[in-house]
Amino acid sequence: MSLSSPQINAFREQILAAAKNKTSLSIEGGGTKSWYGNSNTFEKLNTRSYSGILEYQPEELVITACAGTPLQEIEAALKEKNQVLAFEPPHFGAQATFGGAIAAGLAGPGRISVGNFRDFVLGARILDGKGRDLSFGGKVMKNVAGYDVSRLLPGSMGTLSLLLEASVKVLPKPAASATLRCQISQEKALKILNEWAGQPLPLSASCWVGTEKMGDDELTIRLAGAAAAVKAAIPLMSSLVGAHEIAPEEAEQFWNDLREQRLASFTNLAADQTLYRLALPAACGPLVVPNSSNELVLEWHGQQRWIKAAGDEVTFTAIKKLVNSHGGHVTRFRQGADVNPAFERFTLLSEQAHSTALVAIQERLRSAFDPAGVFATKRLP
Repeated sequence: MSLSSPQINAFREQILAAAKNKTSLSIEGGGTKSWYGNSNTFEKLNTRSYSGILEYQPEELVITACAGTPLQEIEAALKEKNQVLAFEPPHFGAQATFGGAIAAGLAGPGRISVGNFRDFVLGARILDGKGRDLSFGGKVMKNVAGYDVSRLLPGSMGTLSLLLEASVKVLPKPAASATLRCQISQEKALKILNEWAGQPLPLSASCWVGTEKMGDDELTIRLAGAAAAVKAAIPLMSSLVGAHEIAPEEAEQFWNDLREQRLASFTNLAADQTLYRLALPAACGPLVVPNSSNELVLEWHGQQRWIKAAGDEVTFTAIKKLVNSHGGHVTRFRQGADVNPAFERFTLLSEQAHSTALVAIQERLRSAFDPAGVFATKRLP
């Protein structure tokens, strides 16, 4: 790995040149999520040259790495010590980087039981829009020094600063796990998942795949934790929904395919369709989404839902109105080939009932970190 200061100096020079020329830089790692967020044609600032695991303390459950480090490299190092990134960040390609995963802020099936990516970020080192080398947070879980700026970076899509390094909390791999599957309607699945979520059960992840017609479709649940807890929960939960346990190899493949969106319901996106991500409150029941296909994928006990629907602005507006009325928000996650790439992919903060203060905070943060607009690519509105 190469961690020399000339690399950081090169990044700084590129940032200062962009500030002087009053243009913007689009930060990129492995490029596996280049389709995510609003499109732009700005010059790229690539982080892959700044790569390597700087420090790994298995006994402290903390790993520190450079932004350009391959995500696979980090997961391989953790695997040797029987530890994991519990929030299961999706890769969407073999070239995925640590910094790219943080910038996207996406989490996989385990997010519902362990928390989001930002809950695990302990500290970060960045270059701001003035080329200043700044560090926030620390490398221990009980750090309380200074402002918690490092947790602003997950999900910021590279629009706030250039992430150089980050320290994140890791967790031991669960002692035991099991995956159960049953046929059940969407309405019943949502009801029982909400009931189970309030009970002391080792429920680690859930995924319902089916249609809007609420027929008998498929629910898959993952149990993970202490061996005794998992063993006791299997017969209890199986008897309630008529579920059967599936083989460990099949289960691992399913959850990986769900994380990487390789399930059939995610593929074959028509040229005029969009894959929408719906974020909804836990108590929200089934929704009938306008101009959509019948295929639905529900994760996080129904709090994250995926559906393919027409990619035009009218449909997006109708879906936003429906989802907002239930206290949620919607994102254009993937676009078909013929969908206008200029469309905003995210629900604007200004369209949310509670967002007036958030807009002001967002603008103040951007002004403080990036007064010249070096990172103002509008990839995140």
